[in-house]
Amino acid sequence: MDVVVTGIGLASALGSLDETWKRLLAGESGIQQQQPFPTFAPCPLALIGNQPTALIELTQRVAAAALKDAGLLPPLNDCAIVVGSSRGNQAQWERLIRARWEQETTRVTDASYPSFNPSNWHETLPHAAAIAAAQYVQTTASVQAPMAACATGLWAIAQGFELIRTGRYECVLAGAIETPITPLTLAGFAQMGASAQTGAYPFDRSREGLVLAEGGAILVLEAADRATQRKAAIYGHILGAGLTADGYHVSTPEPGGRMAIAAIQQCLQRANLNAAAINYIHAHGTATTLNDRNEAHLIQTLFPKVPVSSTKGATGHTLGASGAIGAAFCLMALKHQLLPPCVGLKQPEFSLNFVMQPQPYFVNAVLCLSFGFGGQNAAIAFAASARDRGSAHEQHARNFNN
Repeated sequence: MDVVVTGIGLASALGSLDETWKRLLAGESGIQQQQPFPTFAPCPLALIGNQPTALIELTQRVAAAALKDAGLLPPLNDCAIVVGSSRGNQAQWERLIRARWEQETTRVTDASYPSFNPSNWHETLPHAAAIAAAQYVQTTASVQAPMAACATGLWAIAQGFELIRTGRYECVLAGAIETPITPLTLAGFAQMGASAQTGAYPFDRSREGLVLAEGGAILVLEAADRATQRKAAIYGHILGAGLTADGYHVSTPEPGGRMAIAAIQQCLQRANLNAAAINYIHAHGTATTLNDRNEAHLIQTLFPKVPVSSTKGATGHTLGASGAIGAAFCLMALKHQLLPPCVGLKQPEFSLNFVMQPQPYFVNAVLCLSFGFGGQNAAIAFAASARDRGSAHEQHARNFNN
């Protein structure tokens, strides 16, 4: 069964879907020096507002935008939910723990002091984003909340794709939301030496590390027949996905990228594509030394001439939501026949076909990549059409003529 994307909801430090796309093409970045917590020195972050955003509020905002874009309204009783978050409501847990610690160390007994056992404790659980989306949609269908580190977003879309492809549902909301700007997260990445000091510069010789960000994207997936019947506008078709794990190290990617390459090959095989058919790659591109080097190696191995960009120089790194945001950009590239630039890249360290400026391009089949801690590898392929993909020679000829 063909699966299509009929709606996209997105929020980033650059704004909504349309705002983010416009500013991304203009080469703007949502990364700024921020100090959301007085005990931490200012550092580059990509916040949506002046202060960290609440997970549930952001999830429902993005879900509402996705449904509106698809021309749908709640209630949708038979719409399944696959919305992940690698951090969940960690921010709430940190606030609760700090409240308890302060309560114990200061011996505060005033009834107005924050309680460690809130009545809405269930909203602090890791699957809170999926439940928030389900409550907004008012569904009675399956609700899933995948967690696969920074590959969470693509895992969620892949799971939603399978729910429709196998005939279990005809409509699924799939994606990921992340609000990771918390003291523990900031301290953790700083301790690892992975945090940038000025900004995010994916694949650049002077890259410093990642910049934490909040945001996310949710896609409306539908069976193609259903979408056609209701005359919905279609961003693109999902052709297939590949998901593997290294089993190598808790945070370091496997040298040589054997299982990462396997995930891409798995994706291409399931999508019935060969490497020559891919017109554009949205890379994970975290701007960390090791991850960029490993990803550049695997792209050089499989797609040495394909246009590539990472957009984390504009949006920052939203961790588990980054793949969903990348998928949204891939679909926008299909819609507008325009490749987004690798914002922040000035002096490439690697011999890849990086998109340095917005580039009009014949885009028919695109690949989105995500890689996460624990060796999580994910790749997903989108196309303008599931049936009429055109030959690689025709695609290259059209791009050459453009």
